[in-house]
Amino acid sequence: MSASRSWMLYFIALLVSQSEEGCLETGMCCFGQNQSCSTEDWRKDGSFGECYCDQACRKTLDCCHDYDLACPAVSCVVSEWSSWSGCQEPCKVTQRSRQRKVLVEARNGGEGCPPLYQTAGCADYQDKDGPCLQSLVLDLFLCHYFTVPALITTGGYANARKKRDVLNNSTIGYCVEFELMSLTESCQSSFSPHTRWMRYLKEGHQVCVECQPPALAQGRRYCSGDGESTGQDRGLQSLQWQAVGNSLCRGLWRRVGRRESCSCPTVHSFLFI
Repeated sequence: MSASRSWMLYFIALLVSQSEEGCLETGMCCFGQNQSCSTEDWRKDGSFGECYCDQACRKTLDCCHDYDLACPAVSCVVSEWSSWSGCQEPCKVTQRSRQRKVLVEARNGGEGCPPLYQTAGCADYQDKDGPCLQSLVLDLFLCHYFTVPALITTGGYANARKKRDVLNNSTIGYCVEFELMSLTESCQSSFSPHTRWMRYLKEGHQVCVECQPPALAQGRRYCSGDGESTGQDRGLQSLQWQAVGNSLCRGLWRRVGRRESCSCPTVHSFLFI
């Protein structure tokens, strides 16, 4: 037998003697970095020796060859959103919230969990004793006689208002059209699902803001901040506005006119709070 053939048989015998006990055979799949989560097997780079079955091996490049099969990446899974809570405080412009739970934690380099908690602007015109009679009414009164910005939110908030607030109010609403004159940069940095509408605000755009019950309370003829109550030439008014849910998103707009109903696109349709 030639020397080269002998060396080849020896090498094959050496390979056979090296038992392959990777992540699958050992049943190992460890969280984080774990020095004890190792075995003797082929590595992903084709070398034989000590290899690991922990999450850190992806970064240290010493995973066993079958790590991906034994420890597949699992992305986070979350539940559906809960229903929105009520406003934090009645008779004030505050916030509402909702949350969701983690059903499956992310493992082995899978995609992490999305946000589990959200807030959005909110105004409740009822307390345990009935319609608001003091704090919110006072806030709205001051809004007309001092330079307090009109508070607006997305038109979709109308769906979340309590039905009794509208059905128990015989006042008929109306729409006001404005031209946006200026706005802060913070409006463009609103990325959560319930503040994303602020990113559609652009200087020069015309927007519609609906004044409807309960913001338009019985016995009143206008919503706070719509410019209806001032004695100035309405077409020349520059009024302040502020987005509910992001107090840093604010600016100036010029009143164009009052309409019986709004006809702006959905992304340019809002509500007075």
